[in-house]
Amino acid sequence: MVNKKYPLFDIYWDQKEIEMIKKVIKRGSYWATGPEISEFEAKLGQYLNKNHVVTFNSGTSALHSVLLAHGLTSGEIIVPSFSFIATANCVILAGSKPVFAEIEQKTLGLDVEFLKEKINPKTKAIIPVHYGGKVCKDIEAIKEIAEDYNLYLIEDAAESFGAKINNNLAGTFGTSGMLSFCQNKIITTGEGGAICTDDEKIYQKLKLISSHGRVENKGIDYFSNINEMEYIEVGFNYRMSSLNAAIGIAQLSKINEIIKIRREKGKYYDKNLEKIQGFQTIPELNDSNTVYQLYSIFLNHPEDRTEIQNYLLNNEIYTKVYFYPIHLKSYYREKFGYSEGDLPITEKISKKIMTLPMSFNFTQDDQNFIIDKLEKFYT
Repeated sequence: MVNKKYPLFDIYWDQKEIEMIKKVIKRGSYWATGPEISEFEAKLGQYLNKNHVVTFNSGTSALHSVLLAHGLTSGEIIVPSFSFIATANCVILAGSKPVFAEIEQKTLGLDVEFLKEKINPKTKAIIPVHYGGKVCKDIEAIKEIAEDYNLYLIEDAAESFGAKINNNLAGTFGTSGMLSFCQNKIITTGEGGAICTDDEKIYQKLKLISSHGRVENKGIDYFSNINEMEYIEVGFNYRMSSLNAAIGIAQLSKINEIIKIRREKGKYYDKNLEKIQGFQTIPELNDSNTVYQLYSIFLNHPEDRTEIQNYLLNNEIYTKVYFYPIHLKSYYREKFGYSEGDLPITEKISKKIMTLPMSFNFTQDDQNFIIDKLEKFYT
């Protein structure tokens, strides 16, 4: 008998995604630059209450592009080390230097107590990361610091689409916000990303950067234009395809249901895991609305993490560590001279964090099985 598997994540989908894809395929053209792209961008803008949205083929290309659009090709940008490595890599790809700052333990966002220490005349921007379906608890204070020091605030909201604090959405506080639609995110296009902004100039630059620096007449794309086209920037092929956008439209139509299911399962974990000795949950703050893209816990004894993960894996329960510190990766050690002890709070959090499975298909019995295995490990 094959044991049931408890995957780290799965994707919420129904017949609408299939119908949208079939529509694009059966059209027999414009799989790359069809009307689904502008439709998806418009619907994202409506949801986020932002004037402009540009879609990309990944969150990484979106973040790289928005840094270029802001002219952040030199100087320093403050980022957390506790993030997916693309957050820092994009800073380097744009031509700037990432400067790592400490995080706080309630939402795992940048800690304002340490942020100001990193600001100097070379600092040009701050990139806060909204972790695992939460919004940084200090985002309003970070915004004030950015304004006080005349710095750009560019949010990495890859993991927190739809999350709110004080009824404001992640990604809408700064000059621009980056979203990711990779397969494990709140909504997915398979691979994909977007930038939202109210700045018309940034929007126009993003359109150029994402498509080879090419000027396109409104409503007439490259494949429909019989005339010579002008190129006024050095850009990339960072565009999202029609096929991905079609999936995005279908996914976005279910966003309220997706968030409702995630919150139900996250809250069930919250309620039933807090009684177990051996680790701590990371509770939702009173003024926030968490979307539980990840469900992470803090282990009381970090030295046992590998043993716990292997024990759970033997029971077909998949876990992961989100995240290991970026500053301790080989490239960053060698290029910038980082070493252990440089960010003690980040390093401590990274050693004790562990992410549990969060699946749309989990029944309460499934979650109870995972909870029971954790409880047995500690008894």
